[in-house]
Amino acid sequence: MAAEEPIKYVLWPYTPSIAGGVIGCIVFCILTGIHSFRLVKNRTWFCIPFVVGGLFETIGYAARAAAHNDTVTKTPYIIQSVLILIAPILFAASIYMILGRLINRTDTGSLSIIRPSRVTKIFVTGDILCFFIQSGGAGMLVQAKDKDGVKRGENIILGGLILQILIFGFFIVVAGTWQRRFDAYESSSGRNAEINWRKYIRMLYAASACITIRNTCRVVEYAMGKVGPRLSIWLGYC
Repeated sequence: MAAEEPIKYVLWPYTPSIAGGVIGCIVFCILTGIHSFRLVKNRTWFCIPFVVGGLFETIGYAARAAAHNDTVTKTPYIIQSVLILIAPILFAASIYMILGRLINRTDTGSLSIIRPSRVTKIFVTGDILCFFIQSGGAGMLVQAKDKDGVKRGENIILGGLILQILIFGFFIVVAGTWQRRFDAYESSSGRNAEINWRKYIRMLYAASACITIRNTCRVVEYAMGKVGPRLSIWLGYC
């Protein structure tokens, strides 16, 4: 029996969609521009990671569109793989900081299960850890030359994504507990906060849900492996 030929590793098991890449690039470019304008206007410098994440997404999708006609060159593959992967971590960092500032602004630190001064520190530290794990996995993935190397990189990224989902879950518990207690406090005391904190907490939940859905999809992606046939078909259009 003849020996099996080694599996040839390819960067792209599918052909990236130009339309998908261009649409993603344009959407993130517009949204990042709007956020940048509001950041400077309102001097909300703690949202800089959010804007940087939007910039990463813009560049990442542009690189994905550029790779449509060149699936051999490593540069566009590395750019889109790394930047699109780690951008949501930067989004999450700003979300964590928003909750801490919201608690301080309403002077309701006693209603939070974690001190306001520690909310940002705890969750941003976890975010940084996820950043390094996923960045390290992405680095291994783009340098892999065989199936085993790809699998190791994917497993590390998968671990970082799962950790990020768990941290996000705990964050929602902290935010939800604070909201419930604050609602009860306002109802019993008849006093209302100076700011419309409910609007901000709803926006925070919406952004958190989007990131969680994205991370869940990425977990499925890396759990299936980049050579999954259904995944390859779906990614070809995205």
